[in-house]
Amino acid sequence: MGKIFYLMGKSASGKDTIYKRLLEDCPQLGRIVLYTTRPRREGETDGVEYYFTTSGTLAQFEQENKLIEKRVYHTVAGEWSYATVDDGQIDLSANSCLTIGTLESYEKIRNYFGSEAIVPLYVFVDDGERLARALARERQQAQPNYAELCRRFLADEQDFAGERLERLGVERIFVNDDLERCVEEIKISIQRNDFML
Repeated sequence: MGKIFYLMGKSASGKDTIYKRLLEDCPQLGRIVLYTTRPRREGETDGVEYYFTTSGTLAQFEQENKLIEKRVYHTVAGEWSYATVDDGQIDLSANSCLTIGTLESYEKIRNYFGSEAIVPLYVFVDDGERLARALARERQQAQPNYAELCRRFLADEQDFAGERLERLGVERIFVNDDLERCVEEIKISIQRNDFML
């Protein structure tokens, strides 16, 4: 039986870069592409980073009992939803897979599939470095949204509080102060936990 390797971390912790590297370096892992109603950022491709969709489509998935989990964020730019959908991407009898998300979505997916089917991979970066990275990324956008950057940064403090991580059994922390080392450490953890490799 395969595993779901669940990559998570606060905003600007480098998890998107690590996710892409892991998919390149571990081609045997399937991937779970999330759905979102948020606007596409510069350089993002539909079906790669996310499936960019509408609230109506997510409601349709919910009616069809295909919605595994959904989170709604009240941002300064409006309401944005993120969701994991049971659309055929996840087949643990065939392979293990990699996905990316928040601690909240990790908990819901763990409840859906069972704790034995999911391995948390928590990426950590010092708050000062995260803020500098987030600011640099936002400046590259055609229309920077600094208010949303601040909202996300502050929300992460609550979302990834130490007691929440502990309650959900997220014990292994991968410090991303050196990207190459961090990626290698995560790959080793995946190999140790994946019986299908």
